[in-house]
Amino acid sequence: MKNATFFFLFFLLTSTLSYGQDYFPERGTTWPEASAEAVGLIPDSIDALVQYAEENDYLGSKDLRIAILEGFKREPFHKILGPTKKRGSPAGMIIKNGKLVASWGDLDRVEMTFSVTKSYLSTVASLAIEEGLIHDVNDKVSKYVWDGTFAGEHNDQVTWRHLLNQSSNWSGSLFGVKDWADRPPREGSLDDWKFRDLQAPGTEYEYNDVRVNVLAYALLQVWRKPLPQVLKEKIMDPIGASTTWRWYGYDHSFTLVDGAQVQSVSGGGHSGGGMFINTMDQARFGYLFLKNGKWKDQQLVSEKWIKDATTPSEPYPSYGYMWWLNKGERSVEDVPDHLFYGAGFGGNFIFIDQEADLMIVTRWLEPKLRGEFLQKIYRALKP
Repeated sequence: MKNATFFFLFFLLTSTLSYGQDYFPERGTTWPEASAEAVGLIPDSIDALVQYAEENDYLGSKDLRIAILEGFKREPFHKILGPTKKRGSPAGMIIKNGKLVASWGDLDRVEMTFSVTKSYLSTVASLAIEEGLIHDVNDKVSKYVWDGTFAGEHNDQVTWRHLLNQSSNWSGSLFGVKDWADRPPREGSLDDWKFRDLQAPGTEYEYNDVRVNVLAYALLQVWRKPLPQVLKEKIMDPIGASTTWRWYGYDHSFTLVDGAQVQSVSGGGHSGGGMFINTMDQARFGYLFLKNGKWKDQQLVSEKWIKDATTPSEPYPSYGYMWWLNKGERSVEDVPDHLFYGAGFGGNFIFIDQEADLMIVTRWLEPKLRGEFLQKIYRALKP
């Protein structure tokens, strides 16, 4: 009788660990599956949502190297400077209450992830603060990086916070790429953009990959070792990611660190490079944030950081620390304002709703349909 009781309790415990809401997949495994109905979703609506994602494919099978150049014709010196990869078919995952409700496409295929990379970069910044390498996000970056990158009256005012919420207005050239040449306004002359009056750091939001790459460069000077190595040791290995992901910079973005040539990675694939990762690993990263930075019994990212990173910035309420927010001008009607997400060119998204215990990862969803896609998922929630 005692043996029967023991085995019953053991079964109950292992079942809870394997199928409970706080399930964390081991390396090489995935989430246990559950029906949509079992986790409070309308089955027909979820089936329709998957079909919608598969049918609304961004650019079809077009070569992204061509798409990148065609999509940014107003950038006069835009070139492919780092690795690229032809994309696969649409893929994605829906995870609710710790269970895999639906998936589509090849989840193991490594894809470019473009500006979702910025959310990984932001995480590396959080780790530097946790380690005490950076004292405060409001510190001037010039206090830590004194090689001239942040020299001058204007750049000297740039803080880590400004770089994280893309309000730095940092001015200069990094690895031969000028800040003014990245994403100039669609109207007016390029000369007006080049010689414009710079706003004070922290007062104006501008989405600009050169300045994001300046953040990556500054973090490299602080960590004094490759940022992909930091991410691997502190985040990707603990969450059981595969060995297939890669984080690249440009072919020439190398700098001397403690006597060794180290690549400074890029925060996106706008000119090539950035994070190359499969959908399953992307989901593991998103799931870490869904669980407020905790993986099993380890707090890998501080709860405070996640709260700060998903707080609207003063210059642009739709943006935090390289996470997008469902607030401000980019908010979607009938979608909770606590939703936050990573977003990248070509419909790469990680949507996270901590309150609903819901996460969706998409690859190659038509970006213009982001709002409609989100509205569909929330209509699929049972009242």
